[in-house]
Amino acid sequence: MAGLTISTAAMADVTFGTKSAPDIELGQTLGDRLEGLVGSAAPEVQPDAGQTLRDALAPDVQEEGKDRPEIAYDYGFVDTLPAADGDKQFECLSEALYFEARGEGAEGVFAVAEVILNRVDSPRFPDTICQVVNQGTGRKHACQFSYTCDGLPEVVGERRTMDRMEKIAGLFIDGAPRDLTDGALFYHTKAVNPYWASAFDRVATIGEHHFYVQS
Repeated sequence: MAGLTISTAAMADVTFGTKSAPDIELGQTLGDRLEGLVGSAAPEVQPDAGQTLRDALAPDVQEEGKDRPEIAYDYGFVDTLPAADGDKQFECLSEALYFEARGEGAEGVFAVAEVILNRVDSPRFPDTICQVVNQGTGRKHACQFSYTCDGLPEVVGERRTMDRMEKIAGLFIDGAPRDLTDGALFYHTKAVNPYWASAFDRVATIGEHHFYVQS
């Protein structure tokens, strides 16, 4: 998931994820196709049959319905949840939600979280949250999430918003259902129309994002 840069000042305050894009042609990354374009991102999906997130969850978390609240996709529900914290994977997910989707309604944040977790479970992507979020970071037009390579510091200026992102991240770390995006692995904002979108099946539109699965 990458970011749409409107201005340097705007990027410092609000970042919408613009796309989480597929690599369509063998041997050619999306970054190669979009060299020089603002907000381009190049996935390098790698076959990796690693352990899925759900496999890695502790047995007590996997038990059906154990200690899980009924999900409501609004911030009123999120605000009723206790403060959340966790390990490095939790931190990576919380940060990604904050910098990619904090301008969205709660449902939009849940949807972006689903894509990240769907990628963790897919053999086409890395098999941890942090690896998925940081895939391609440090290489021009290759990062999956633009905030990881836009040259701006990751400064959390909205503590209440980050608290909400952490609570949502905690729900997904604990195995929250993914019912919004029908297994989507890719998304982009309504503000852009990437060439690859027509080659994939759109499965949902939530907030400012369209979500896709591979056809």
